[in-house]
Amino acid sequence: MKILETENLKKYYGSGDTQVRALDGVDLTIEEGEFAAVVGTSGSGKSTLLHMLGGLDYATSGIVTVAGRKIFELNENDLTIFRRRQIGFIFQSYNLVPILSVHENIVLPMELDGRGVDKAFMQDIVRCLGLENKLDNLPGQLSGGQQQRVAIARALVTKPAIILADEPTGNLDSKTTQEVLGLLKLTGERFHQTIVMITHNEALAQLCDRVIHIEDGKIVDDYGNREAEV
Repeated sequence: MKILETENLKKYYGSGDTQVRALDGVDLTIEEGEFAAVVGTSGSGKSTLLHMLGGLDYATSGIVTVAGRKIFELNENDLTIFRRRQIGFIFQSYNLVPILSVHENIVLPMELDGRGVDKAFMQDIVRCLGLENKLDNLPGQLSGGQQQRVAIARALVTKPAIILADEPTGNLDSKTTQEVLGLLKLTGERFHQTIVMITHNEALAQLCDRVIHIEDGKIVDDYGNREAEV
C-alpha cells in the first residue's frame, strides 16, 4: 500500500537567470514498511525534498500525498495537526528539549496533541531502544547516540504513517552510526514503520531496503536493496 506519493513536485527559488530549481519535477512513491534512503551531495535537493514530504515547507507546484491526504491542500492549522499525528521526524541535531526528561521528551508530541499515551506501546519502544534506565535523565546527561535513541522513540510513539529522518547519524561517530542505523531498521521492522532517510553517505544508504539518488533536483536512480543487513 502506498504511504507517500509525490507528483511532478517542484520547488524553485528566485527567477530569471538566478533561479534555483531545488526540486525539478520529482515523482516518487513510498510503500508501507519500506526503509528508503535518499542520497545526494550537498545542494542536490535531498533536504528540500524531505521538507516537502514532511509539510515543513510548501512546493512551488506539484502534489505530496501522505496516508491518502494531499497535504498542500490543508490549511496551516490542519497541516500542523496532520504532521503531529501522521509524520515522525528524526533530525541530525536530535531536537530534544533540554529541560525535559527523556520520558517527557518522548511523550511530548502526544501531550501537544492532547492525546493519551499508549503506555504499553511506549514501554515496548523504550525496551527495544535500551532506554529503560534513562527515562529520568535530561538530554544533556546522555551521549549523542543515546539522544538519537530518544529522538527515534519520540518519532515512533505517535504511531505515524511515516518517519522522515534527516541525516540522523550526521553528528555520530562511525560505531554509533552503525548502532543507530541498526536500531532504526530494527524498530522499523518491529513496529511496521515506514522510514525515509536523507543522507549523503552512500555506504550507509546501501544498508537500507531501497536507495534513491537525487541530483540537481531530479531523481536519477532508484533501486531496491532487499538483502541489506546492518
